[in-house]
Amino acid sequence: MPKIAVVLLNLGGPDSLEAVQPFLENLFNDPDIFRLPFQKSLARFISKKRAPKIQKEYELIGGKSPINEWTEKQRSMLEKKLRNSGSDADVLIAMRYWKPLTQEVVTKVETGNYEKVIMLPLYPHFSVSTTGSSFNEWKRFYKGDKSKVVYLDSYQTHPFYLKAINERIEESLLRFPEEARKDIQLVFSAHGTPVSYVKKGDPYSFQIKEAVEGVMRLRNSSHEYYQCFQSKVGPAKWLEPATDTMIEELAAKGKKHLLIIPISFVSDHVETSFELDIEYRHVADKVGIENYIVMAGLNDSQLFVDALYDLVTKSLSSEGKG
Repeated sequence: MPKIAVVLLNLGGPDSLEAVQPFLENLFNDPDIFRLPFQKSLARFISKKRAPKIQKEYELIGGKSPINEWTEKQRSMLEKKLRNSGSDADVLIAMRYWKPLTQEVVTKVETGNYEKVIMLPLYPHFSVSTTGSSFNEWKRFYKGDKSKVVYLDSYQTHPFYLKAINERIEESLLRFPEEARKDIQLVFSAHGTPVSYVKKGDPYSFQIKEAVEGVMRLRNSSHEYYQCFQSKVGPAKWLEPATDTMIEELAAKGKKHLLIIPISFVSDHVETSFELDIEYRHVADKVGIENYIVMAGLNDSQLFVDALYDLVTKSLSSEGKG
């Protein structure tokens, strides 16, 4: 069996309150998301200004991001499954904005004598701001044999991925009072992007729609459902409808039972644990939603790891490109 490296790509998140400012600085330094004059200086200035507010959000969810521990759990589960199947595989994590940073992981891979390197984003839906940025960061530092590297772009309709989401939905429905279950509204909330990305051909919003429709086909359209977007930053026009607006609109229509499904995230982090579960819960309470439940992330889902395993094993027979 060839010796392979599977590199799981994710955003990362601050592992302490002290890490919030440097994490934000790394984010604002990303040329794939922000094109700023004097970018390094401005990134430092903006991150220092924003850090106190963001630190308060992390304080409310335990003082750090859960994304790091969940990503490590997914890494461990995938590596175990690959090795149990006879693969000589190392699974590594490369975070875009926090440790372990991509540059450190590139060094490990270049010195690891691997025959194939598989870049596997923990973003099921491709966007230039997530998968694209992580791929670009890898290419900036990787000086090894490019023909060894396989880039997996997206897997928004992979059957195991869709089943993993559906399994979490089923678990979440049981948290509602039995008499309310037939009236639950399924609200699929994805991280937003500027509309300008769509105009430039970014497939993200269409792939989110494909995933939502795939899940609802699995469910035989069991409930009414909606798609919306969260986490808007800055004055530019972003994808709509906004999740908080959707909550208000559903309440105005007399809907009282909402299951919020974080469709674009594969593990819990600040956008689910704070934004959806705390900030938007205040919105729901204010407009009279009786049952507001946020679905747990895929986190340690075996079905999700099965999807990653299937992607890796199928890619082993493909030609690397880079």
